[in-house]
Amino acid sequence: MTEPVVIPSDRDVRGSLDRPDGDRCVVACPPHPQMGGNRSDPRLGAVSDALQCACLRFDYGPWDEGRGELDDVRAAYAWARDRYEEVGLFGYSFGGCLALVAAAHESIAGLHPFAVAALAPADRISVDIDAVAAVEDVDCPIAVVYGERDTTVNAEAVVEVVRERGGVVEAVSADHFFVGQAPMVGETIAEFFAR
Repeated sequence: MTEPVVIPSDRDVRGSLDRPDGDRCVVACPPHPQMGGNRSDPRLGAVSDALQCACLRFDYGPWDEGRGELDDVRAAYAWARDRYEEVGLFGYSFGGCLALVAAAHESIAGLHPFAVAALAPADRISVDIDAVAAVEDVDCPIAVVYGERDTTVNAEAVVEVVRERGGVVEAVSADHFFVGQAPMVGETIAEFFAR
């Protein structure tokens, strides 16, 4: 079952809440909105399908060079925290960077996610939105899944710091888009959240 959601924010942020029952929710952050990224992304759908808990997939508000999009992630996280006992963060590509940075912000604020996972995360969006720098402030289990042939983003920079802090790192024989591998990637991410 999927429910439409309007997330309270100064920006127009709308989402889809899959399997709304239970006490856990994962907020799923889409890839770059200027590259067609949205809540219907097949990799987000595969993760949502594989999760054994609620999943909030959402669309970012109007393009704001990453700053507004990070605010959208944090607004979606706050919305989920008001409704669920435990909330995790997941993102793909641009969304992977945002999920890691948001997890750091929420950890610093004492509102720790139960876990955060990133699929092929961009290493940074701007000087202030830097996944590599954010990892040390994330206070929850962390995982990164990446394609060994990815030339679209510098996921390996994120992989290196996550590995150093003892996080879960999974390499997949794929490029950035995981063509034909979305269900397998979804299961891998869901298994991490289930631990």
